[in-house]
Amino acid sequence: MRAVILAGGKGVRLKPYTVTLPKPLVPIGEEPIMQLVLANLANQGIKRVDLCVNHMCDLIKAYFGDGSRLGLDIHYSREEKPLGTVGPLKLLKTLPVHFLVMNGDVLTDLSLRRLYHEHVNDDAIMTIATFRRKTTVEFGVIKFGDDHYVRDFTEKPEYDVSVSMGIYIFNQRVLDYVPENTYFGFDDLMYELLRAGEKIKVVEHHGYWLDIGRPEDYEKANNDMAGLLGQICFKAGSQ
Repeated sequence: MRAVILAGGKGVRLKPYTVTLPKPLVPIGEEPIMQLVLANLANQGIKRVDLCVNHMCDLIKAYFGDGSRLGLDIHYSREEKPLGTVGPLKLLKTLPVHFLVMNGDVLTDLSLRRLYHEHVNDDAIMTIATFRRKTTVEFGVIKFGDDHYVRDFTEKPEYDVSVSMGIYIFNQRVLDYVPENTYFGFDDLMYELLRAGEKIKVVEHHGYWLDIGRPEDYEKANNDMAGLLGQICFKAGSQ
């Protein structure tokens, strides 16, 4: 299985931690975020990794090099301009029929091999790993009719929703929907695939998942650090 990691963003939501460091190098405990991500990939048998980079990419390349110390073969693809979350894939010219795509700030014990095999055994153009998450609206929600009289009120309602984990298996046909040299996000891709009637598969995960996108997520990752190495770097590889 070949992996593509999207690591070109500026990590704006994670400020102030990303003022002087690119997000992949922000530490969790004593290790950079991406060190944990790459160690997990290596543990699950992945050998070739393409890092799509842009912001402060020289620091990332200097730290991880060719990946040999992690047992990986790392290649770098640099955007000349920001291309969004999916646009950078168009720069990779030798991708296999099926390949893993993931964000560079995701910590999880998801079995990537299971995700890959479920995708390959289906005829979907893309498979998305999902996670159930409770989301709270931090306001009192008012429902009213056309007459503008209140029908219902809920204080800070909580919703249980399925969210993307930022981990996918793509069929190479996905690239047919990605424009050249154009900013193109995952949301753009989803709308295009749905409009085209393509089959998109979901694999639900019920273990550990944390997207380190906000300062509170970063703090949680550091608080969870004592169990992360065993939970992520070893457990997933045995599934």
